[in-house]
Amino acid sequence: MLDHVSITAPDLGAAARFYDAVMAALGVPCVGRTDRWIGYGERADAEHPGRCFIALYAGPAPEPASRRHWCFKARDRAAVDAFWRAGLDAGGADDGAPGLRPHYHAHYYGAYLRDPAGNRVEAVCNEALSR
Repeated sequence: MLDHVSITAPDLGAAARFYDAVMAALGVPCVGRTDRWIGYGERADAEHPGRCFIALYAGPAPEPASRRHWCFKARDRAAVDAFWRAGLDAGGADDGAPGLRPHYHAHYYGAYLRDPAGNRVEAVCNEALSR
């Protein structure tokens, strides 16, 4: 559904450490960086309409009680676990350890973090375990 998302972070250096770590855990490349901007993923085009992209810009922190939240797709449950561990190691805060969330569906395996700016981010694998 989403083509791209842009967010702000008051400390772009802290955001870079966090997003570099969690995106690497999910296999998403950093595709650009300046002192005011960082991009991850790949921009969609006519040949690749399914691509997704997220940009971080230096800017104000979110409202403390914001319901702002975004979720990244993970290729498997191990990637969700890696996302969570990498985020904690890179300055994020735990907001829900990896595990099944059956109230969404039987195979919903997700983990939640707060990035250094306080944004809630998640990784999820929606697939059943292969046997």
